[in-house]
Amino acid sequence: MVLERVLTGLAVVPFLLAAATAPAGADGLVVFRFTDPDIVESSGLAVVDGLFVTVNDSGDTGRVFVVDPATGDTVGVTRWTEDPVDVEAVAPAGGSSVWVGDIGDNRGARESITVARVPVGRTDRDADPATYTLVHPDGARDAESLLVEPGTGRLVVVTKTIFGAEVLEAPEQLDPDGPNELEPVGAALPVATDGAFFPDGRHLVLRDYSRAVVYTWPDLEQVGEVRLPEQQQGEGIAVDGEGRVFVSSEGVDAPVLRVPLPADLRAQVAGVDDDPASTEDAAPTSTPTPGRGLGVDLTEVEDAQRPEWPWFLGGFLALGVLVALLRSMRPR
Repeated sequence: MVLERVLTGLAVVPFLLAAATAPAGADGLVVFRFTDPDIVESSGLAVVDGLFVTVNDSGDTGRVFVVDPATGDTVGVTRWTEDPVDVEAVAPAGGSSVWVGDIGDNRGARESITVARVPVGRTDRDADPATYTLVHPDGARDAESLLVEPGTGRLVVVTKTIFGAEVLEAPEQLDPDGPNELEPVGAALPVATDGAFFPDGRHLVLRDYSRAVVYTWPDLEQVGEVRLPEQQQGEGIAVDGEGRVFVSSEGVDAPVLRVPLPADLRAQVAGVDDDPASTEDAAPTSTPTPGRGLGVDLTEVEDAQRPEWPWFLGGFLALGVLVALLRSMRPR
């Protein structure tokens, strides 16, 4: 089991290198930059009451940052625990609160994961939120994506694996005494780092380090894909109440970008016919101020597919690494 985990970890490297060597995606508009020096590994992104919410990756205490997009400044911090295991995600929970996902498990060693419903807003506070235990049905799994189904409030967890993510949903009513077993729904893109539902509740988007893929829900039929702007280590994606898509990355002073969807895909997730008169992505009449109103326009995403050869090359390299390691460990 230990050998399997080591080999799996090594196999991830070529795939990440392949993604890094692929051509850069389209440019998105910088809505703002995180100015808080404590936000160094933003992992997960949500929009709540017009504010942006994020959490640091594993290694931080349990705290949630609330950021005003007009300035990029942190306007509130909620501290909810001193010793989380591996916080990786945040998602809107309704009202002025978010679900925080302590769901990471790089070593595949956790017997369970946890989610907490944490209050947020324009103030610093300490909270003792309701916390729930979730378990994967087939043993430990690493995950970085936590989504909330509009209407029902049901939680969806997406694993992070190189051979395709597993999408799972939690019980509609969580048992505070737990554990709450996740149920598989289907498969999605490999190496998923975050995700979010669109307001219609019938579509969701998942991202990896270079692209975002839109699926129907709950069928998980892929209906579109967009290349993402180049980022240091993109681990956040959010959709606001108007269906606009934002992405974030780890790193100090990391930008939050708004990424437009192609017109046909935008029409699908909005549940309307494509409207040629739509002005969402029209050229601005004046230079916009990042973050002001979040209604600023973006450079159109190039409607092109990322070349597939880097992924094939990465896959072959991964297989080569595995074969070489297995041969070296064979008894002589």
